Order: sequence, then C-alpha cells, then structure tokens
Amino acid sequence: MALQMSKLAARVWLSKSAGFTSSAGNRCPTHLDLMSRLALRSFHALKARPSPGLLCKADRWEKVSTASKSLHRRSGGAAKARRVTGVVVGAVGVSAAVLASLSTSTLHAMSARPELNLESESSDWTEAKKKLCSMDKEKRRKTYRVDFIPLEKIPVWSPSGDSSCKLRYKVNEELNKKISLFSGDITKLEIDAVANAVDGAIHRGAGPLLRKECATLNGCETGEAKITGAYGLPAKYVIHTVGPIVHDSVGDREEQALRNCYYNCLHTATKNHLRTVAFPCISTGVYGYPPDQAVEVALRTVREYLEQNHEKLDRVIFCVFLKSDRELYETMLPAYFPRGSTPKSKL
Repeated sequence: MALQMSKLAARVWLSKSAGFTSSAGNRCPTHLDLMSRLALRSFHALKARPSPGLLCKADRWEKVSTASKSLHRRSGGAAKARRVTGVVVGAVGVSAAVLASLSTSTLHAMSARPELNLESESSDWTEAKKKLCSMDKEKRRKTYRVDFIPLEKIPVWSPSGDSSCKLRYKVNEELNKKISLFSGDITKLEIDAVANAVDGAIHRGAGPLLRKECATLNGCETGEAKITGAYGLPAKYVIHTVGPIVHDSVGDREEQALRNCYYNCLHTATKNHLRTVAFPCISTGVYGYPPDQAVEVALRTVREYLEQNHEKLDRVIFCVFLKSDRELYETMLPAYFPRGSTPKSKL
C-alpha cells in the first residue's frame, strides 16, 4: 500500500512541478509525452531512493485509507444492524397488528352471538342448558326468573317440642343434620335439584325451555324419575316423577309406587352427583293420597336411603305449602329422625 501511494504522490508532484494542470484545455500529445517521460524517470529515481517526505506522506495516506475502510466497515455493519432492526420491528409491528385484528374480530364475533334467552320457545334448550351448567352462581343468578332462597337460609330441622310418636329408628345426629323442613315456594330454592310431581308452578318459573326438554323424555311412568335442566329456576335441575292416584283407599301397589317416586328421585340425584334435593308432598291433594300416610312413606324412604348413601347427600328438604302438612311433618319427623339420649346408630 505504501509503494502504491508513493507512485501516486510522485506523479502528482511531477505534474505540478512541470506546470501542467488537469484541465482538458491544456492537454496535448507533446505535453503528455513529456510528462510521461518525466514521470517514468522520476518513478525510477523514487523507486531507487524515495525521499523522506514522500515516505511520510505515503504513511499518512495509508493510515487514512485504513481508517476509511474501517469506518466503511463499521458504517456498513451499523447500516446492516439498522436494517435487521427495522425488519424485526416491522415483523413485530405486523404481528401485533394481526393479533389486534384477531382480538377485535373475536370480540365482534362474541358480541354478535345472541344472549341467553330463557323466555323464547325458539331458543335452543340444549345450548341454554349447557351455558347455564357452565356458569358460576353469581352469573346464574342474573338468569333467574323468580326470587331465590339460598341453602344457607334454609335451617336444618330441629324438634320444636316433645313428640309422643313411637320412635322408628335410632338416633343418628349425622343424618339429622341432612334434613330440613321448609314452608314456602319450592321454585325459589337455590339448590341442586327440586322434585316435580306435575306442578305447574315449576314450569311457569322455569320457562318454555323446560317444556321443550320434557317433550324429549318420552313420558314418565308412575314411580319413575327423569331429570332435566331447571332453566329460569334457582335450582340447577328438575327431577320429574309421577305419583300414584288413589281412588278409595291406599293399597300395596299405591304405597310401593309412592315409595318408588322418592327412592328414584334420590337415586337420580346421587347418580348425577347432586347433593341437595327438595321434595313437595307427592300424590297428596288432587291425586287423593291421604297426607298422613304420604308423609310416613316419604320419611321412611328418605331415612332408609340416607342410611345406605349418607356420604352422597348433604341435604334433603321437605317442602310444604299447607299448614296442615307442616304439622304432620313436625309430628312424624321425630319418629324417623329422633334426637335425644336414646341409643345411637352407627353409619
């Protein structure tokens, strides 16, 4: 590099010393020939013995050239880095824009979906049932079509006084904690399931989708139990059953049919992992079953089922509407779920 720069410097110096310029107007063949011969002789002289001044200039030129190349490389590297950074930033920007677009599209799609409508018969009951089952309690409460009473507001049964009835079972405090007696509207209970024995109030409270699902059950025979969603009710499910009709007196057939109603409802609840269930007075009223006999069948069936499946249920609620029915339960409950110092049974 130093030798090349020395050649260049010598040529420049010789042309200036001879009075030549680089303008096109001063160039001619004679001048060029003379300049060439002088440059050639000077070159041989410099090659043989270069002057200290020229060597110094050449050294400076070499340093400038090296610095220039280094600067060029650094500039090129920086430019390349800037280009790479620009590409990365651009890619990130595009990705963010795509994600934002997808999120916006998703939100639009979600907002475009129809809200849960429990009032219209044209709604899909399967979709409504699925959505209700996936909701937490706070969200479900916004869908209730009636007022609600939470389980915490329903006290565990406790005797109000001494009972003169004969004890049918031993004391079992663990089972006693699972029994409640409630006076009021069964449709308001916020529990896992309510039993429905052809009750128009339950259908009115649940809304038209309950009727649509019931139409798919192919009926329900006396003593059987079938389960559906509860839709607009605070309960999660409705367990349907059909009690026996009594015309004159209760026979074995009617009693067994009523027992099957309670047993199958309890079995359906536990089979579906439901832990709280409420019963109306099945088959009393227009069905003609004597209330006192119906209460005994209900209490005996529930007691026997709990003794065999006590770990599967948390609460069984006997729901009454008439004062006379409540008095019957209060009188007979101590015989089936006794309290006191009598011998205790083991679970």
